[in-house]
Amino acid sequence: MSHHDNPWKTLSRTQVYENPWIKLEHHDVLQPDGAPGIYGVVRFANHAVGVLPVAEDGSTWLVGQFRYSLNAYSWEIPEGGCPLGTSPADTAHRELREETGLRAAHLLPIHKVALSNSVCDEQGSVFVAWGLTEGEAEPEGTEKLALRRLPLRAALDMALRGEITDSMSLIALLRAPMLLTQPDVPDDLRRALRQGLA
Repeated sequence: MSHHDNPWKTLSRTQVYENPWIKLEHHDVLQPDGAPGIYGVVRFANHAVGVLPVAEDGSTWLVGQFRYSLNAYSWEIPEGGCPLGTSPADTAHRELREETGLRAAHLLPIHKVALSNSVCDEQGSVFVAWGLTEGEAEPEGTEKLALRRLPLRAALDMALRGEITDSMSLIALLRAPMLLTQPDVPDDLRRALRQGLA
């Protein structure tokens, strides 16, 4: 058996809860050591999408909102759910417009992520957006959002100080300096990143 083969054996699978966003399953299993065990798996109906907007002057936007599941306030890049089988890039454009009022001429995928792979199957895609035009935000009824424009360096410093804990936001902000040396990054984005990170 190679180290890529699945060492778990599923004996039974029961769905115990479902809503429009998630399903919760109870699995009876044989563990990798052969002993019987159980596993709870959360299945997501959406692919998570996050987008880091970068203005020509090197500034970015963070969205502040209260996260019910954590009972805590959170500063994040614009994010949202992409129905499975639809385009994460289209969702990135939509969420950027709804949460910030920004429209982006360009979008670059920078990272894929498994968001909590010990208990759920949720996958995410992170983008950088540039060539921005400002407009009015159109948040959903479940969202009471604050919007903050700040230099990219200031947002990165918030992440490094632990003031941003959202995983897709951390990935986007920590990847931003690395984009300066990637050959596939267009020159106009590279200039904006360099200015924002100075």
